[in-house]
Amino acid sequence: MYRAVGSFVAVAALIVASWWWRGADIAMPASPLAHGERLQCVSYAPFRGQQTPLDFSTYIPAAQIEDDLAHLAKLTDCIRIYSVDVGLDQVPEIAKRHGLKVLLGIWVSNRRDRTEWQIKTGVALAKRFPETVQSVIVGNEVLLRGEVTPESLAGYIRDVKAEVSQPVTYADVWEFWMRHSSLAQGVDFITIHILPYWEDHPIPAGNAADHIVSIYGQVAAAFPGREILIGEVGWPSAGRMREGARASPAAQAQVMHDLLARTKAGNIRLNVIEAFDQPWKRLLEGTVGGHWGFITDPPRRFKFVWGQPVSNHPHWPWQALGGVLFAALIFGAARMAQRRSNASELDVPSRIVVAVIAAAAGMTLGLTVENALLESLGWSGILRSLMLIVIAIGVPLACAAALGARIKTPAFADLLANASVSELRRQHPLQLALLILLMATTILSVQAALGFAFNPRYLDFPFAPLTAAVVPYLLLSLLYPAASATSAPTRAVSETLTAATIVLSATYIVWSEGLANWQSLWFCAALLGLAVTLVRAQGVRN
Repeated sequence: MYRAVGSFVAVAALIVASWWWRGADIAMPASPLAHGERLQCVSYAPFRGQQTPLDFSTYIPAAQIEDDLAHLAKLTDCIRIYSVDVGLDQVPEIAKRHGLKVLLGIWVSNRRDRTEWQIKTGVALAKRFPETVQSVIVGNEVLLRGEVTPESLAGYIRDVKAEVSQPVTYADVWEFWMRHSSLAQGVDFITIHILPYWEDHPIPAGNAADHIVSIYGQVAAAFPGREILIGEVGWPSAGRMREGARASPAAQAQVMHDLLARTKAGNIRLNVIEAFDQPWKRLLEGTVGGHWGFITDPPRRFKFVWGQPVSNHPHWPWQALGGVLFAALIFGAARMAQRRSNASELDVPSRIVVAVIAAAAGMTLGLTVENALLESLGWSGILRSLMLIVIAIGVPLACAAALGARIKTPAFADLLANASVSELRRQHPLQLALLILLMATTILSVQAALGFAFNPRYLDFPFAPLTAAVVPYLLLSLLYPAASATSAPTRAVSETLTAATIVLSATYIVWSEGLANWQSLWFCAALLGLAVTLVRAQGVRN
């Protein structure tokens, strides 16, 4: 009894220490803004919750825009909008009341009728609010998307320039300005986008400001004497890592502090993306797409304070407490199963395994729940997140109970035979639960592994729930190799083929994501642990 209490205390201390380390405040440099100084300009999209510009029936009411711009007037002197439909044509009038300037965007697409409507509406707004509309941006990354030709785009720009008195420009990723340099002849200034996170070779947050200033210098050298605006620059606060580029609140704050200090020193004009988180972007860009804002949605609150420390897990005490309580349940499950089965006291190796299972599950449960809230999108995403939570909670409890009762995990073949399922349900319900959870863990792992092997750009690494599920099975298999409950043991074909698929996928993912991506390495380590578990399984001859 005393040994069990001692093990639990050690595990609880480890869980709390891990969360204290992850949740510790990260110091920021001094504020790059002087007292009362505001940002030069910020991208503004008004969409909240389920609102999306992808639905042409969406219309944002004036009161909602009014509320947003009242917030933004405290943060900036200027906002950039990207189109003039879905209620955004109300922005210039409301911005005028709040003393905000507007970089007015005209959305250019491969639908000529809608583009012409955008031009007509945008030109009318520029004429109606000449003091508020600071400049007109004709098209946003339309060459990147490949929706119109450079020649067609140049024609649209000429049409707008002929109608408005404000400066006219086009906005695109910096590489596309370098590829289509002739466009510079038709604009009053050049608007480039520099997003270090999305570069083909992602830039870590600590190097992002240097990269941005370097790219700005390259573009300035390519277009000598021309005025250049960095029309989009920023960093996401949540989502998957890309090589060494981590999306987190502290990383976002660090990039913004470094960037503003460097651009102020270099007298560089810039517009930051973006004001508010935009949940609808997750449909296009995954979790990371919805978390580029300075202000959360919901609720409307600033993510960090200039010059103040930032925590990536501000609620870590509660996550630590939840992990400790979960670890207590795991210890309790092992003890209860041992008593109910009238088994002998756990030996030293089994006690160590229970403690490791409790520690791994307790340290990752908070991450599993936190990430599920961020990553759940649509019914399929919600279902997947719920399944990940189920295995992250169910597997540690079931495996701890199996250790207490000295029960092995059956092979997949037993779930495929009706007679075996009936026997397991009647005589060994815990074995049946272990088997179902193992198959669920395997299916989710294979789905994730193949996703990252074939289309990884917008996927999140489920490293936390897989760790909570794989570690117990791996340790249980090392103590008690799985064996068929119904037949003489042979090598399990299904498990072996699945393990081979997982190993091949993990190898490719490590190569593709790079060694700087610790989320990828952690995820692949969990995959390899599952592969070892599956290879150790024994099955039936057929």
